[in-house]
Amino acid sequence: MAKRSSPVTVVEENKKLRLAELYTTTLRSELQKKLNLKNIMEVPRLEKIVLNIGVKEAVTDSKALQATCDVLAAIAGQLPVKTLARKSIAGFKIRAGMKIGTCVTLRRENMYAFLDKLINVSLPKVRDFQGVTTRLDGRGNYNMGIKEWTIFPETEAVAGERMYGLNISFHTSTNVDAHAFELLKSFGIPFRK
Repeated sequence: MAKRSSPVTVVEENKKLRLAELYTTTLRSELQKKLNLKNIMEVPRLEKIVLNIGVKEAVTDSKALQATCDVLAAIAGQLPVKTLARKSIAGFKIRAGMKIGTCVTLRRENMYAFLDKLINVSLPKVRDFQGVTTRLDGRGNYNMGIKEWTIFPETEAVAGERMYGLNISFHTSTNVDAHAFELLKSFGIPFRK
């Protein structure tokens, strides 16, 4: 007898694959026509999303870094990695190899699920939201800074009294900023007018 999946898992799977399916069925062919590309393989795609948090209190308090890791794990849906200082800075009491931040790289289903949550749930919660900046880095990648992680619904249960900002980097398969901008715009990222 075949095992039936619960309705909750079916809904979660549909939610995870909503943007991925939208990209493969409609967005890719529309982008090919809009950008006037000859081959479907030239169409830009989202390769990964990297979330990064720097914790300055980690120099004196190691528990602050662990709390930040717990919150980032709740936001991203997978365990983060603690990042190390590359060089010593005496003025900030930092030594090379000291753990001073945390980051997580999202790919495939987790990447699309996070992007869906960011666009439809988190960014609308930002106070006085006017849209995100339209500046890309010159190599087809986009960086977005979030001032408070409280815009994500998962942080309410995990976060303590401290609040941190986080950096979100979108890495695309193209080196042309105009193509990457059209890709991100087609996913529904609310850029400033």
